[in-house]
Amino acid sequence: MTKWWSQVRTVVGLEIRKTFFSRRGTWVYLLAFAPALLWLVHSIDTMRDQEHRKALALAHPVSTAALHYAKRDMSREEIESELGEPYAKSVRVTRRGDEVAFYRYTDGDSDLTVFMLNGTVTNISEQTRDSIAKDSVIFATVFQFFYLRLAIFFGCVGIFTNLFRAEMLEKSLHFYLLSPIRREVLLVGKYLAGLIATVTIFTTGTALQLLALAWHFDPGALREYLQGPGWHHVAAYLGVTALACLGYGSVFLTAGMLFRNPIIPAVVVLQWEFINIFLPGFLKKISVIFYLQSLCPVVAPPDQDLPVPLRLLISSAEPVGAVAAIAGLSVVTLGVLVFAAMQARKLEINYSTD
Repeated sequence: MTKWWSQVRTVVGLEIRKTFFSRRGTWVYLLAFAPALLWLVHSIDTMRDQEHRKALALAHPVSTAALHYAKRDMSREEIESELGEPYAKSVRVTRRGDEVAFYRYTDGDSDLTVFMLNGTVTNISEQTRDSIAKDSVIFATVFQFFYLRLAIFFGCVGIFTNLFRAEMLEKSLHFYLLSPIRREVLLVGKYLAGLIATVTIFTTGTALQLLALAWHFDPGALREYLQGPGWHHVAAYLGVTALACLGYGSVFLTAGMLFRNPIIPAVVVLQWEFINIFLPGFLKKISVIFYLQSLCPVVAPPDQDLPVPLRLLISSAEPVGAVAAIAGLSVVTLGVLVFAAMQARKLEINYSTD
């Protein structure tokens, strides 16, 4: 056993540099870090918008209580009497002779738009300042529907499938196969090298996203959030990211070893993960995404634009607890790796066909 682990460490040492600095894997870094750049742009835009609202509130002062006074069916005179002069307004007459107008007010935080038809309020729209609770739901949606299902998924495709397939294409895998090392040991060493690389890259990407998102919040509110559920949320997102690499990595390592074109099984697995919400409860558990979503600290709401027939097809399965989710994902991963190890014993290289 000691000899095997020594060989595993040797394989990891040989593979880790190739995995981190492979030219074929450059785009993986883009997948991991691009979302953080988008959250940074969001924070900068939010900060500029807040400064702009404060300047407008100084030029056209209105209290928060006055903003909440505005109601439907009020007259223009009542709105102007209570809220004063808006910082922006537009009045126009339609072809039918109706007068359509809108007034905009802000107290520095919220932005209120009052729509009027022929001098009577018909609709009121309020855009509130971004809050931690509001952005937490947005982050959960992006994380679960983009980062897990696409970024980490394809990142694992790019790294793990190449652990065997790239060496077959470069005609160098036979050096491993001719050495006095068990095939299972080789597989475990390559898997651990890929796991270290993907976990490092994507957990860093997740941490940068959370940091960029938190940048525009008030330090006091952010401190209060972290002292409450905040640090738990951060740890949960980092843990889910690592477990996603663990689960998807085993699947795509096996695909890269067994299939000449691993993109085909990758597409099949992608479709299976995406239709997970429509599967019966017992089939949901034969996937990676089910366990990952069970561990996410904030539940992402379903897409409101989803057609009604598809909403009716969505089946609900109670999310499992943290221990059960980690255990279930570990069982799936271990089962895939055991299967891969059994196939590795039969692995033969014929470069004329590969």
